[in-house]
Amino acid sequence: MNAQGIETPPNGRAPHNRLAAAAMTLGIIGLPTSVVLIGGPLAVIGLVLGIAALMAARRTGVGRGMAVTAVVTSSLAIVVSGLIAVFMLWYANQTQECYQPDSFHQYTQCVREHLNGN
Repeated sequence: MNAQGIETPPNGRAPHNRLAAAAMTLGIIGLPTSVVLIGGPLAVIGLVLGIAALMAARRTGVGRGMAVTAVVTSSLAIVVSGLIAVFMLWYANQTQECYQPDSFHQYTQCVREHLNGN
């Protein structure tokens, strides 16, 4: 393995960019987990690694596809996490008077009333 994280196997197969593979893995994992806000931090790390992998791929010519995939999936995961966070804040603001009900039925009734504008 050289200084750019490129592994050159002796058996004649194509070299592999481990940085791009790690970034792509984080981006792909970050996308479905962004719905529960865990994917946001993973995607930020994946985006940083993906950009670094793109720069390494520009120098070495190895791993460009994986690096682009990492940047795209990580960016999408960050956007989805942001949208989910905004929605959760909006929902909490709309239903803040419903947080201390006596039963789940009263909570759902209160939420319906506040979201319908009654």
